[in-house]
Amino acid sequence: MRIDFLGLHAFVAIAERGSFQLAAVHLNLSQTAMSHRMRKLEDDLGVKLLQRTTREVSLTPAGLALLPKVKGMIDNLSASLEDLRRLGRVRQETLAIGCLPTIAAGLLPAALAKFRVEHPDVVIQIHDKSASDIADLTEAGAIEFGITLVASHRWDFDVQALIKDPFMLVCRVEAPLARKSAVSWSELAGVPLIRISTHTGNRILIDDALGSRREHMNWRYEAQYVNTAMALVRAGLGMTVVPKFAMAAEDARGLRAIPLLNPGVSRQIGIISKRSAAISPLADQLRRLIALEFSDRAAGRKVAARRRPD
Repeated sequence: MRIDFLGLHAFVAIAERGSFQLAAVHLNLSQTAMSHRMRKLEDDLGVKLLQRTTREVSLTPAGLALLPKVKGMIDNLSASLEDLRRLGRVRQETLAIGCLPTIAAGLLPAALAKFRVEHPDVVIQIHDKSASDIADLTEAGAIEFGITLVASHRWDFDVQALIKDPFMLVCRVEAPLARKSAVSWSELAGVPLIRISTHTGNRILIDDALGSRREHMNWRYEAQYVNTAMALVRAGLGMTVVPKFAMAAEDARGLRAIPLLNPGVSRQIGIISKRSAAISPLADQLRRLIALEFSDRAAGRKVAARRRPD
């Protein structure tokens, strides 16, 4: 049976005020509309709820029995709706996003600083995880979007490509290779190298690009994180290969980053979100700011490259 909420609301307003006129003013309706709602409700129920005379309105026995039940139902419904509104406000004031650690420590803070100017009270939860973890969080709906490797996205994700981030050879500034403008992978034969663990998408990209040649490289150490690998380089234990943006996120004093050729390897960074779940307006604003930050950084890199002497 369809519930006539409008009729029940009118019934409670009339019963509480004892007057069609006062109830109509309370609900911002005409008396004709109030009468129509009550007549329709009573016709649907098949009983009279109100006894109306020229001088007063009173409740029939059926109306007396129904009134506390309807009022309880309306109170419970109002409380449930207020809980939903409160939950909606909390969701609007808290944003959860995913981000690769090298991006979270590099470009992300600048975008967050701009976002805070417009939304100083919004709490942002940053899940700085691996590409596979970010994909899982996005799929589960635990985050609004993730800044990650585009190659790790799934078929049910929307993807916004941001920038290509080339891998660089990192060595100490006094190393002989540090004087070169670019280094071929073949020049690294016999050089002690520090590789990143297989749990990262970066490692997979390098292994795929090198093919069988990766087995002939002198991988002397394996680290879980970029900052550990760079610390080993600084200690003189070898050289490492990391994305260029990772250098921006770490203390690179005493180190030199050199482009790698033959093959050149890069990772495509982008923003992923679940196609079946629209992100909130606040999350969309943050996403736009992040995309703009990447665009500005890419434009700055191109300008710097044009100004660099041959």
